Amino acid sequence: MSKNQNATTNFLQAITANRLSDGYVVYLTARGGWSERIEDCRAIPDRGDANDVLRHAERQAGDDLVVGPYLFKIGVADGRPAPLGQREILRTTGPSVGTDLNLA
Repeated sequence: MSKNQNATTNFLQAITANRLSDGYVVYLTARGGWSERIEDCRAIPDRGDANDVLRHAERQAGDDLVVGPYLFKIGVADGRPAPLGQREILRTTGPSVGTDLNLA
């Protein structure tokens, strides 16, 4: 792996938010939509591009589609995006408490 490839890999980012209609964790896709699956997220290798894409996501938040979009770091495991950091790992696995309350 060349030095440039390594530098690019170290700075992969994606954008997450919560869907306003139901609160689900969603990820911005390459097509500009939102998916509940992190596997569908847009991996952004450039920091400048990431900020531009975040501004796009924030405009969507203004249209009441999502709330609280933000950038987070991802890696690639087995060819798929994988969250880095405990908070994002938890967000991909769903609620960590209250799953037995059967509130539906």
